Amino acid sequence: MQTNERAYGFRGGWELPHRYGDSVHVLNSPFLRSVLARLGGNEIRHPEINESLRVVYRDLLIQVASRELPTVRAEVPTRMIASEPRAVYRGEVLDPAHEIVVVSIIRAGIIPAQTCFDMLNLAIDPRNVRMDHLMLARISDEHGRVTGVSFSGSKVGGPIEGRTLLIPDPMGATGATILRAVAWYREHYGEPRKIVALPMIATPEFLRNLRDNLPECVVYTARLDRGLSAPEVLETLPGTRWDEERGLDAHSYIIPGAGGLGEVLNNSWC
Repeated sequence: MQTNERAYGFRGGWELPHRYGDSVHVLNSPFLRSVLARLGGNEIRHPEINESLRVVYRDLLIQVASRELPTVRAEVPTRMIASEPRAVYRGEVLDPAHEIVVVSIIRAGIIPAQTCFDMLNLAIDPRNVRMDHLMLARISDEHGRVTGVSFSGSKVGGPIEGRTLLIPDPMGATGATILRAVAWYREHYGEPRKIVALPMIATPEFLRNLRDNLPECVVYTARLDRGLSAPEVLETLPGTRWDEERGLDAHSYIIPGAGGLGEVLNNSWC
């Protein structure tokens, strides 16, 4: 988070204050920010890289599931029922019948999607949790500037009508990938009940693109990066001077960011 943390009371509450709107949630977790600081640094190596990413997405998924998924009241007998008839848990749980589609965007999104998929299977009926796979990639011009998103393939398990569409793509840079994925789903597989994007790091540019073109999308992120903003902008509450906030360089990489995460995760430098 690039701002004056003490001035805005960032140690209180589960999310950080900002002026990006009610659909944006920046988690207030010093633990996650510590993990992300290591993940984006020069010293970290495999296998710590992948495990760090899993840690981040376990926490993000818990926050999303607790606040965005429907719940029901349950009565579940425990193992103590054999000796005590009152040994029944009664309380609110995630609706086991609600259907969720987790979108794996190849390649940086593979581990985040698998982590979210596995976590959801622990909490609701696994028959109602599905993971799809989309092959999306940036299109850049000869100067390295991003000009679009290519779609080259998919493996999809069926319709998304009435389901929650969960997109755990780790780097929320421009938002173009999220927009392309959602447009493609809507064209071919119906209208989801809810769309939730889970970038581990997001930029003001990402948030603005989604607000302008996909306002119904809810965003949860572990860190907001606006490191190319002017010093006086960094002293304001995030979103106060949104038009002046910058988190992307000329090649649409996040600053400070975590580098080319797809290459980092896969040891692919070609």
